[in-house]
Amino acid sequence: MQGEITVSDDVSLEGLQEELEDCKYDDEISNILSRGTKLREYAKGVENNVRQVELDAIQEYIKESDNLVLLHDQIRDCDNILSQMESLLSGFQAEIGSISSDIRSLQEKSMDMGLKLKNRKTAESKLSKFVEDIIVPPRMIDIIFDSEVNDEYLKTLEMLSKKLNFVEDDSMIKASKALKDVQPELERLRQKSVSKVFEFMVQKLYALRRPKTNIQILQQNVLLKYKYVILFLKEHGKDIYTEVRTAYIDTMNKVLSAHFRVYIQAMEKMQLDIASSTDLIGIETRSTGIFSRARETIKNRSSVFSLGERINILKEIDQPALIPHIAEANSQKYPYEVLFRSLHKLLIDTATSEYLFCDAFFGEDSIFYEIFAGPFAVIDEHFNTVLPNCYDAIGIMLMIRIVHQHQLIMFRRRIPCLDAYLDKVNISLWPRFKMIFDMHLNSLRYANLKSLWEDDVHPHYVMRRYAEFTASLVHLNVEYGDGQLDLNLERLRMAVEDLLSKLAKMFAKPKLQNIFLINNYDMTISILKEAGAEGGKMQLHFEDLLKNNIAIYVEELLLEHFSELIKFVKTRASEEMSSSTEKSSASDVELLVKDFAIRWKSAIELMHKDVITSFSNFLCGMEILKAALTQLLLYYTRLSESVKKIATGSVMNKDLVSISSILYEIKKYSRTF
Repeated sequence: MQGEITVSDDVSLEGLQEELEDCKYDDEISNILSRGTKLREYAKGVENNVRQVELDAIQEYIKESDNLVLLHDQIRDCDNILSQMESLLSGFQAEIGSISSDIRSLQEKSMDMGLKLKNRKTAESKLSKFVEDIIVPPRMIDIIFDSEVNDEYLKTLEMLSKKLNFVEDDSMIKASKALKDVQPELERLRQKSVSKVFEFMVQKLYALRRPKTNIQILQQNVLLKYKYVILFLKEHGKDIYTEVRTAYIDTMNKVLSAHFRVYIQAMEKMQLDIASSTDLIGIETRSTGIFSRARETIKNRSSVFSLGERINILKEIDQPALIPHIAEANSQKYPYEVLFRSLHKLLIDTATSEYLFCDAFFGEDSIFYEIFAGPFAVIDEHFNTVLPNCYDAIGIMLMIRIVHQHQLIMFRRRIPCLDAYLDKVNISLWPRFKMIFDMHLNSLRYANLKSLWEDDVHPHYVMRRYAEFTASLVHLNVEYGDGQLDLNLERLRMAVEDLLSKLAKMFAKPKLQNIFLINNYDMTISILKEAGAEGGKMQLHFEDLLKNNIAIYVEELLLEHFSELIKFVKTRASEEMSSSTEKSSASDVELLVKDFAIRWKSAIELMHKDVITSFSNFLCGMEILKAALTQLLLYYTRLSESVKKIATGSVMNKDLVSISSILYEIKKYSRTF
C-alpha cells in the first residue's frame, strides 16, 4: 500500500490543494466517495461504457449509410452547380468590365462634345453681338432721315451712338471686312443726325428769346427731356456741340442781362431816398423846434438815424422778390435795402435754377459763369452807381446782413456759384459803411457849437440822433458780434459825450448844465432800452453818468431851498458841542427848526414844480424828486438828533416836524406822477 502511494520526486504537488477544494462540492465525486467505490473499478466501468457507446455509434452509422451516400451525392451535385454559377458570374464580371470601359469612353466623348458646344455657343454669341452691333437696320435709317426729334428719335440716337462707339473703340473691328461695308453708312447717319439735332436745338434755344417766356419751365419741361442730344453731340459732333454751347451761353447771357436790366430800371422808380450827405448826427437841424423834431423822428420810422420797422427786412429775407408793376400801381416807395434784397433774391433764385440746369443739361459748371458774366455786369453797373451816392449807414448795414443771410441760403442749398459774387458785394459795402460812419463821427468832433446850441434844457436833437443811430447798429450787431463795429461805436460815444459836455457848459448856471445832461442821458438810456437787452455795455455807461449827475442835481436842489440846514448838518451837527458854544448852537438850531417848520411844505412844492418843468421824462423826474426828498429827510433826521443832544432841546420839540409828516408828504408827491 505504501509502495503504491509512493510519489516520485519528479511529480509536483503544487495546486493539488486548490483542485481538492474545487472537487469538494462536486456532486458526482461526492456520490462516489460516499458509496466507498474504488477508483480503479469505477474507471474500468467508465471505460466499458465508452466502448459500448462506440459500438452503438458504429451500428447507427451502418444503419444510416444509404442516407449518407445520398447526402454525399447531393453535396457533389451542389458543388457542380456552384462551379457553373462561378463560371457564369466570371463571364458577367468580364462583360461588366467591358461595359465600364465603354462608359468611360462615352463620357470622354460627351465632355469633348460639351466643350465644343460651349465654344460654338460663345462664338455664336460674340458673332451675333458683333453682327447686331455693326449692322444698320433699315428702321434706324428711316428714323434718322425722316422722323422728327422725339422720344423714339432719342432712343435711335442711343443705338447709333453704341454702334459708332463699337466700331471706334476696338482695333480688331476696324480691320474687319464687314466694317468696310458698314462704315460709310454709319458716317452718313452720324452726319445726318448731328445736323438734324443741331437744327432742333437752335429752334429750342430761339424759343428762350421770345418775350414773356418762362425760361425755367421751358428748361425743365422741354430742354431737359432732350439732354441726351447734348451728350450725343459731345461724343460724335464736338464742333456742333461747341456751337450749341456757345449759342446757349449767348442766348441766356442776353436774356438774363435784359431781364435784370429791366427789373433794375423798374426798381429805381420805387426807390425812397433816406439820407443825403448832410444828414449827419452833428449837423444842425432846419426844423422849427425841438418838439416838432422829436415828433417827426418818432413818427417817421424810415429816418436815417432810426432802425424802426426797417429791421423787418431781415425777417422777410426768403420772401419772393418784389413785382415792380404791382408796386408801381400802388405808388409804393421803398428804402434801398428792400430793393437790394428783392434784386438779390431774384439773383440767387435765378442763379440756383440756372446752375442746376447747366449741370444736368450740359454736365459743366463753368457754363454758368460764362452765362452770368452779363447779369453780373448789369448788377455791378447799377450797384456802382447807387453805392457812391448812398449816405444811409443803417441801410448799408442792413444790406451787409442781407448778403450774409443770402450766403447762408446758398450754403444750405449747396450751390457755390454765387460765393465769389456775394463776397465781392460784401467787400464793397464795408468800406462805404466805414466812410459814412466816419462822416457821422467827424460831424460830432468838429460840430459848430454856436449853431447847435439852444437855450433849452430838454434833450438835444443831436443826442436823440446819436441814441437812435447807436441803438440801431447795436441791434443789427447782436447776432454777429462784430468787434470792429463795437470799437467804432465806442469812438462815437466818446465824441458825442465830449460834444454834449461842451453844449452843457454853454448854460450859465451849473444847475441848468446838470438838468441838460440828465435829460439827454435819460433819453439816451430810454432809446437804448427800446433796442432790447442788446444795449448792454453802452446802456450801463450812460446809467452811471445819469446816476452821478442826479446826485449832483439833488444836492444843488436842496441847497437852493435848505442851504442853512445842509450847512449846519455837514459842518456842526456831527461835532461834539462844548459848553461855551452850546448856547449859540442852541439858538442857531432853534432858528433852523422854526425856519424849517414854517416853510418846508412850500419849499417841497417849489422843488416839485422845478422838477416838473425841468425834466421832460416824468418817470425820471419822479425818481429825482424822491431822491431829493429822501436826502432831505436824512438831513432833517440828523438835525433832530442834534436837537436831542442839546440840554434845552426839549423846548424846541413843539417846533420839530415829525418824521411821519415828512414821509407822508414824500408819498403824496410820489402819487402825483
